[in-house]
Amino acid sequence: MLMENVRRMSGKGGLVRTRKPRITVFHCFTALENTAGLEGSDYEIQGIKMPCASISREVFLLKAFEAGADAVVVLVCPVNSCRYVQGNIRTERRVSRVKKMLEEIGIGGHRLNMYNIVQGDEAAARRIIEQTVAELGEWGLSAAA
Repeated sequence: MLMENVRRMSGKGGLVRTRKPRITVFHCFTALENTAGLEGSDYEIQGIKMPCASISREVFLLKAFEAGADAVVVLVCPVNSCRYVQGNIRTERRVSRVKKMLEEIGIGGHRLNMYNIVQGDEAAARRIIEQTVAELGEWGLSAAA
């Protein structure tokens, strides 16, 4: 297993619960068709598919953490290959702003990352998710979840 279930203390009576890490993946149709092939037994994936990753506004990235994500991954097209010309560049700026916000509120900007992947490269997407899960093992689950 990449990671054993992570223990969390509940607020009531010191009960110990275990759960798998939750990763939200924002991706455009071009970068990745769907997240079904990324599912693993050691973590939960929620895929958010959109025409272009530039649609992922700051509020949506923050809402993913509010909804229980331990990490958020944004998969975009390689530079200069976005069908919307600068969608991946706009996304990079938004991700950078949200990372700063996450640092300021104590969640940690390292929990949000953007990656450029070649169209349909599911193997690269899987490696990114597995790397994120491994890093979550070091960071622990998000206190916001």
